[in-house]
Amino acid sequence: MVPWIFVHNPLERWLDDYPRIFDAWETGGVGGIVVGRMWLRNEAGMPLWGDTLTPSFAADPKVYAAFGIKPPPETARTPEREKQLHALLDNAASRGWHIMIFDSRDGLRLLYQRGQGTTSGLAEEEDPFGAIEVAAGVHDLASAYPQAHGVILDQPGETFYELAFHRGQALLELDGRMRHRLEAIGADVERVARGMAHLNERFHNLTPDLVRYHASGGMLGALNLFDLNEDALYWLRARREAARGFMRAVHTQMQRLGGKVELGGIPRTAAFSSLTGHEFGEMAEYFDYVCPKHYFWHRGNDGLYGTMARWVQQVLDWNPTLLEADGFAVVKAFLGLELPGVQTLADMELGFPEEFYSELVYNETRRALEAIGDVNKVIAWVSTGRRPHGGEPMTARDLHGILTASERAGLQRFLFQPDPDLSAPEWSVISDLCGKRWHPSRDGYWPSDSSRPDAFSR
Repeated sequence: MVPWIFVHNPLERWLDDYPRIFDAWETGGVGGIVVGRMWLRNEAGMPLWGDTLTPSFAADPKVYAAFGIKPPPETARTPEREKQLHALLDNAASRGWHIMIFDSRDGLRLLYQRGQGTTSGLAEEEDPFGAIEVAAGVHDLASAYPQAHGVILDQPGETFYELAFHRGQALLELDGRMRHRLEAIGADVERVARGMAHLNERFHNLTPDLVRYHASGGMLGALNLFDLNEDALYWLRARREAARGFMRAVHTQMQRLGGKVELGGIPRTAAFSSLTGHEFGEMAEYFDYVCPKHYFWHRGNDGLYGTMARWVQQVLDWNPTLLEADGFAVVKAFLGLELPGVQTLADMELGFPEEFYSELVYNETRRALEAIGDVNKVIAWVSTGRRPHGGEPMTARDLHGILTASERAGLQRFLFQPDPDLSAPEWSVISDLCGKRWHPSRDGYWPSDSSRPDAFSR
């Protein structure tokens, strides 16, 4: 497989030593980088999205004029750091690497605000999904950074997937943002609310006899277990249409300007894609690359183990007569997800058995590849927990298991996200599988999340 590496914020951490880092990465088989978000620190420091961040480029007014919207205002600049950032990208391009810029819908909308509270000037009905703003932001980034092939959007149009209230969201709650998105696709929002309320009530009133009778009964058993009526089914379809509506709108707006700007999207892994509205086959129609999150850690956010555990625990909290086995059965009936070697929540504290990689990671990868139908469009987004996700750290063995199972399933490229920095064992695994194995030496390259031997000398 060919690895890409995420050159993430704060971008300053890479700017002073990138030639040596890139030399080592190239030897280890790296064939691409994803850089972003494209913000730099001003003199005051760097709280995320705070007033001390400034865009790393000036807006191109012609781009925004082409979309019929106002350009963002000028802000303070950091010219020396911007020059270094361009030099970094030039260096990567000279190696023949594929270069993409990372951002998100919300991040791109901040290009308009730039700390001054301004907007594109469009009424909501003119741009209900914010797609014009997003497409203009993507083209603005492409104009500012000609070294890049395109932009990858995080969670494009994603709908909520956590059963418990987590990260400010919950599956069975209808907030203002989701209501607005449903209105944009012409959905009957009140019917959606009824369907959600019906399923919410059912989730609070599961009994051992219902679970043990219906949970193992396939689709028909699950329909009875969750008492999915017409309103609940309408809600499920509307969620999918809301996500599709955003992706379709962005795709349409992207066609307005000439030139090819590649677009990628980052959904959660296949096990959660029906919840998030990211049907992979549909995503492939709108994106040049689909980057399923190979996130499997416990706790934190976005990890498969953590999400599964929260679902089971929430089911048990709502239904105290159920046993843990019943909770797992409920989640399997609703999501189709079963963890190899896991019978209890306590089992999830013991790490990942070999079957987790050979069965679950393999199947998740195969599902993505089969749905998308073009291996060149699939780039798994691999991470091992820690920051910024707050998950339980995964080991080098876990990373090795994820990568080897994914390769066996047919994956050809992956993007590795250091959390927050690349560690020595992680780089050893990646370089060994994909290029020339890293050989640590006193004066050579050392991954940033590791200590050189002389660091302990007195």
